[in-house]
Amino acid sequence: MDIKEYFARISYQGSYNKPDLATMSDIFQHHIRAIPYENLSIHCGERIELDLEPIYNKIVRKKRGGWCMENNYLLSWVLKTLGYDVTLLGAKVYVPERDAYPDEFNHLLLRVELDGKSYIMDAGFGMAYQMWQPMELISGTDQPQTPGVFRFQEENGIWYFEKVKRKQWVLNPSTSTSPNVENEVCRRVYLFTLQPRDIEEFRGCNDHLQTAPNSKFVLKSMCSLQTADGIRELVGWKLTEIKYNYRDNMDHVEIRMLAEEELEKTLREKFSLPLDKKFVPVDNKLF
Repeated sequence: MDIKEYFARISYQGSYNKPDLATMSDIFQHHIRAIPYENLSIHCGERIELDLEPIYNKIVRKKRGGWCMENNYLLSWVLKTLGYDVTLLGAKVYVPERDAYPDEFNHLLLRVELDGKSYIMDAGFGMAYQMWQPMELISGTDQPQTPGVFRFQEENGIWYFEKVKRKQWVLNPSTSTSPNVENEVCRRVYLFTLQPRDIEEFRGCNDHLQTAPNSKFVLKSMCSLQTADGIRELVGWKLTEIKYNYRDNMDHVEIRMLAEEELEKTLREKFSLPLDKKFVPVDNKLF
């Protein structure tokens, strides 16, 4: 594995001699704009591995993306290679359909200690809840970013990650003749503790999420990529493109359903995602 090969993959040409916040933030932003968050391996008949070299080969050499455990494990290797103090953490992702959190952690994120402060790095959440910059680990303070306002809330050693979404101007010609506006809303994203984790603790989770019949990753094929001003995401056959803060503190959202013959071209052109095997999109109701 070669750090320069990784930098070429994310088109990063900046300095990396000094492990500071500016360098970490710049690498992070290049990562999320170059490497999709995706679970397409499950829907191409491939197994998602949790060892570093297979992840590196998949994402860096084959130019694929990955889900949280792949993206953030790779990013932890990058940051450690550059001299950062990195710890793996486990999180439980909020399930809005149940208004609850799962019993076991099902998400991997990173804690970085730098200049006496702690930062949370998460390059593997994807969709519209993806942070764009490392977030300082402080409770109750709004941290505005381009996608919206993020914040942490700490209660009795449990940290809650939230996002306040802007109002959305939704264009959907297939279901309405005029745009509709969805109101601004605060959404819980996940909770976590600061207990350090080892990658071995995620193996059961990695296996379960790609095989369990009720796993959302089995029930839905997902791919998302952050752009310079927003995000693109493909769930099943539904392509959503968002421009953040399009006007009047409002996001512009455009949705359309793709035909079967458009899928491969869309993945290639909008997500820079080549697939070796036949992709079978899926979008079933979760619960």
